[in-house]
Amino acid sequence: MKRTLGRSGIEVSALGLGCWAIGGPWQFQDGPGGWGEVDDAESIRAIHAGLAHGVNFFDTAANYGAGHSERILGQALAGRRQDAVIATKFGFVVDEAGKQVKRFAKDDDVIIDIRLACEASLQRLGTDYIDLYQFHVWDYPAEPAVEVREVLEALVSEGKIRSYGWSTDSVELAQVFAEGEHCTAVQHDLNVVMDAAEMLALCEKYDLASVNRSPLARGALTGKYGKDTVFANNDVRRDVWSIEHFFTPTLDKLEMLHTILTSGGRTLTQGALAWVLSRSPKTIPIPGFRAVKQVEENAKTLELGLFTEEQMAQIDSLLGRGKS
Repeated sequence: MKRTLGRSGIEVSALGLGCWAIGGPWQFQDGPGGWGEVDDAESIRAIHAGLAHGVNFFDTAANYGAGHSERILGQALAGRRQDAVIATKFGFVVDEAGKQVKRFAKDDDVIIDIRLACEASLQRLGTDYIDLYQFHVWDYPAEPAVEVREVLEALVSEGKIRSYGWSTDSVELAQVFAEGEHCTAVQHDLNVVMDAAEMLALCEKYDLASVNRSPLARGALTGKYGKDTVFANNDVRRDVWSIEHFFTPTLDKLEMLHTILTSGGRTLTQGALAWVLSRSPKTIPIPGFRAVKQVEENAKTLELGLFTEEQMAQIDSLLGRGKS
């Protein structure tokens, strides 16, 4: 199953792989930014497994592991760059040696740093171009964002990047980038419990890809965790926002969704991903991974197909929301 990355014309697998977790432990501001310990060799095997199962879209960021995720992805794709479509992100101060990521002190500093950040990502990824370069500062003000967009347009002209997008849940901010010629995607939260009708409407209007982070609600939709789960101190999922935003609302509804999500021989994970794929032809979910078996389970979603309109309506009914 293939999809087009917005108006770029770049063809990608309908499901990608999110490379946040394979960055390993790192600090964002004063708290954990990663998902705990990781085995780099297993991460590389998992990326290769994705390629073997037809997944060619990989989403990472300079933040993830303070550059470590980009390095691992670059190692995994060495000699196979032509087989992959790489998306990465920028917008923060990255201290690779210290495993620390912080916000810039001033908005203007973000703009000044874009070219340096791009070169650093190219070096870590071992490539001379990035397919999709995404602004990672989800709450950056709209006015200076126009200048960010102009720098990205220049990077397209220079061949450093092929297209760009913004990782944000703000429809108003995404609109600023959408008006740029080579903007081709918005990355935003979307899962069966957390719909994003307005953002999807924007993607439809501007012919943008909807790249979907948290399609499994940080693991809450896999059935592996309960309300009594305690995550490790170096796992971002232990923070209050993660619990309140993803785990609590998802776990409250998981039992009622279980039967329909696991229909057609699907696992819960595959059902959750199938819902995202069925929600719109613009969607490209990017579930995270740390092991080969996770990638293989995720990739099999593409073989099991989409939900019918009736099944999608039934899910909406169970969740008490109207068709959008």
